[in-house]
Amino acid sequence: MRVYETHEIRNIALIGHGNSGKTSLTAGLLYTSGAANRLLRVDEGNTITDFDDEEIQRKITISTAIAATEWNKKKINLIDTPGFNIFINDTKASLVAADAAIVAVDGVAGVEVQTEKVWSFSDEFKLPRVIVINKLDRERSSFDRALESIQSFFGRTAIPIHLPMGAERDFIGFVDLVRMKACVYAQDGDGKGKENDIPPDLAAAAQKAHEALVEMVAEGNDALLEEFFEKGTLPVEHILDGLRDAVRQMRIFPVLCASALHNVGSDLILNFITDYFPGPADRGPWKGSLNGAEVERAVKDSEPVSAFVFKTIADPFAGRVSYFKVVSGTVKNDASLVNARTGTTERLAHIGALFGKTIAPVTELHAGDLGGVAKLKETLTGDTLAEKGSLIAYPAVNLPEPSIAYAIAAKTRNDEDRMGNAIQKILEEDKSLRFYRDPQTKEFLLAGSGQQHVEIIVSRLKKRYGVDVELRAPKIPYRETIRGRADVQGRHKKQTGGHGQFGDCWIRVEPLPRGAKFEFDNEVFGGAIPKNFIPAIEKGIVEAAEKGYLAGFPVVDFKVVVYDGSYHDVDSSEMSFKLAARKAFKAAMEAAKPALLEPIMNVEVQAPVEYAGDLMGDMNGRRGRISGMDTKGGTQIIRAQVPMAEMLNYQNDLISMTQGRATFTMEFDHYDFVPSAQSEKIIAAAKAAKTGEEEEEE
Repeated sequence: MRVYETHEIRNIALIGHGNSGKTSLTAGLLYTSGAANRLLRVDEGNTITDFDDEEIQRKITISTAIAATEWNKKKINLIDTPGFNIFINDTKASLVAADAAIVAVDGVAGVEVQTEKVWSFSDEFKLPRVIVINKLDRERSSFDRALESIQSFFGRTAIPIHLPMGAERDFIGFVDLVRMKACVYAQDGDGKGKENDIPPDLAAAAQKAHEALVEMVAEGNDALLEEFFEKGTLPVEHILDGLRDAVRQMRIFPVLCASALHNVGSDLILNFITDYFPGPADRGPWKGSLNGAEVERAVKDSEPVSAFVFKTIADPFAGRVSYFKVVSGTVKNDASLVNARTGTTERLAHIGALFGKTIAPVTELHAGDLGGVAKLKETLTGDTLAEKGSLIAYPAVNLPEPSIAYAIAAKTRNDEDRMGNAIQKILEEDKSLRFYRDPQTKEFLLAGSGQQHVEIIVSRLKKRYGVDVELRAPKIPYRETIRGRADVQGRHKKQTGGHGQFGDCWIRVEPLPRGAKFEFDNEVFGGAIPKNFIPAIEKGIVEAAEKGYLAGFPVVDFKVVVYDGSYHDVDSSEMSFKLAARKAFKAAMEAAKPALLEPIMNVEVQAPVEYAGDLMGDMNGRRGRISGMDTKGGTQIIRAQVPMAEMLNYQNDLISMTQGRATFTMEFDHYDFVPSAQSEKIIAAAKAAKTGEEEEEE
């Protein structure tokens, strides 16, 4: 592939709900532009941008992929992104590399939950966008119904510039409402339409839609509005200029027609990309920090070299592969740049243009272009590479925390030895994952966006790195606390042949508000207990609280005041008072109405309105408390607080209840008391488990 100047580059993200046809659209654009020698199919598992084993097997996009092509002498970097909720964080992280977006909408389903979410991402990144109503050749597809759905969510500025010809199986093309010409496509799927006159039966509808488009284009431009009022219409060249400005200013979001399966509309989508969408320099400068100050860096070759790494691929053969956007300057092959975060110098050997899983070698990449390079030493997603004398750093994309965690354990000792290193490589690739050890349950936890997300990671561990692990639901991190007060004595006395042991303390115990953890006060006066033994009393109580009282869970949210006691000149020691404090703690727990606490999660569910009743009933059955509801278009948003113990299998249940049309997010909020019926079961199970462990040790 030749080297392209900044003004010749277009970076376009394809976004939308899962199964809206983004990967198929990408395949059609690559075939029509000549980058692929035939029209590749998702169901055949051979598309350029779905190349991962898991993607081929599941027939869905899991991770963002990029393929470069050329059309009208411009390089187009097509960024094919995931559309399902559990992988949507990868979409957000990749949009930083885009300069515009194509929003795919299913011609049958219309706007879906993730369509709205990726639209909000585009707003966040201020991306101009076009909406493509795809799958218009499918049974029960409807352009009018899909358009109504689009405008109810995104407003009247989402306006058609195409009008379909035929419906469902008879969909053969569309009317171009700018040039007022019909485009008809052959059945061979070459993606190139033939221009014809508008059929008589569509003439009136096309004229009406053309007038609405012209009026919308004129609205945001005083000169065009004046011309429109004077003449009642606008010439084609003025419509084109006005539409281009309106798209780039995000005043208009044109709606196009397509069928990715039969490659209808690919040529006009490519024309739209090159003619209407902005180049990298048109979007304005990037903001970053340089020597502690916020600065702006223009997307120009004349600026110092800087590149932002927006994605990392962990390839078992090539090693770490970094995808980057050249923000400024020209990155040449074998260039040495400094990582602004680590200070490490990285050599960019064998840079290239991205084409699915391959990197086509190039000698240099100009400002605004996207590229890839393998085997950088310490550079990760979100890092900036820059010239040594101008170490600018661009901010990383903020992603939400994972919503669900599973306990993970190696199946064999050999797997255990290699598990940590393999997971570390996958963490470099997927920034929405977390891997950590729970300090209370001692389990290793792998947290992701959903059960399927974590299961895919487990599958990758085995296929890529030969590490076999098993998943299980995590232990719930219960806590113990007290509801009442107690005033008790802890006395430890033991006589041996030499020095004895003696410690005696009186403590008051009282509950604290949720989240206050632990407080310790010393009110001893008159030397009843020497000051040097007070820390031992606190340590003894803390150690006893860690081991729990009811079921072995840590005791929290309580206050202890030591106010009296006695000691022996010879037999008292720190150990004696620590043991006395443990006895005092046990006596206090017996008297202070001990209780179990459970983690309560903030849960937000987004689903089609028709499922709202079932979902709320299900939430109530999970001991959830509904905290709020909103409706956006056809989507119902339900917010609730639900015990973590009731949410472990929620994703599978949600898929069942809504045929996979709902999504949810979950994050920890607070601890609250466990109802007595559940509490008794938890305590009994904990005691049984402890008895089993003791029997095994014997």
